[in-house]
Amino acid sequence: MIMLSLVFTLIKLVFKFKMGRGKIEIKRIENTTNRQVTFCKRRNGLLKKAYELSILCDAEVALIVFSSRGRLYEYSNNKKSKSALPFDTFNLNIWTCSSIRNTIERYKKACSDSSGSTSITEINAQIITIKDINLSVQYYQQESAKLRQQIQMLQNSNRHLMGDALSTLSVKELKQLENRLERGINRIRSKKHEMLLAEIEYLQKKEIELENENVCLRTKISEVERLQQANMVGPELNAIQALASRNFFSQNMMEGGATYPQQDKKILHLGRKAR
Repeated sequence: MIMLSLVFTLIKLVFKFKMGRGKIEIKRIENTTNRQVTFCKRRNGLLKKAYELSILCDAEVALIVFSSRGRLYEYSNNKKSKSALPFDTFNLNIWTCSSIRNTIERYKKACSDSSGSTSITEINAQIITIKDINLSVQYYQQESAKLRQQIQMLQNSNRHLMGDALSTLSVKELKQLENRLERGINRIRSKKHEMLLAEIEYLQKKEIELENENVCLRTKISEVERLQQANMVGPELNAIQALASRNFFSQNMMEGGATYPQQDKKILHLGRKAR
């Protein structure tokens, strides 16, 4: 029986070792009781790990935990503080804040030292930047000196072309200057000739266009005059015809009135003779 119990115990241990503990989903525990129990277990484990780390590795550890109800749990093994007692999982000691405060002060000092080293790094970077700026200034100064020299040379050449400051030139330089001037004058004359020819050609084209426009305008003017004459002749003919017909009727009336009295006179004379 003892052997069987040992075998079953071994089998359980093997299965437990193989299966391991299942993964727990990391999220907020909704049940208040389960959440408080889990907090107590994990808080004690965390404090125990901090205690073990400080003892095994001779490290200064400070741990601060606030529960969901606002209760403070802390641990610190600062050597300057006498309040750091051995850790007891089942009887959690209430530590004073002095050791925690000492560790926090050390943390602040370390942060300030790191910021100071950072500032030194920034100063070194600024020094390098200043050196680069000085090199750039030297480069631009050299370039500006070269440009000033080129400007001086161009100004002297321009004076020579204008016929000034020729006393410093030799015969050979004067001959070269003369050749340059002749070549320049030839180029100027050829360019002037080209521009004159282009302008003459443009004016000729413009003259042809103006003549064509003049012809078109004359044609339009003659057509307009012809239409106006046609429009004026029609009413005049009608007026002449009306006047002619009016004169014809008036003449007929006058001739008729002149004949009727003569006939009456003849009748009167005949009547007298009969008596």
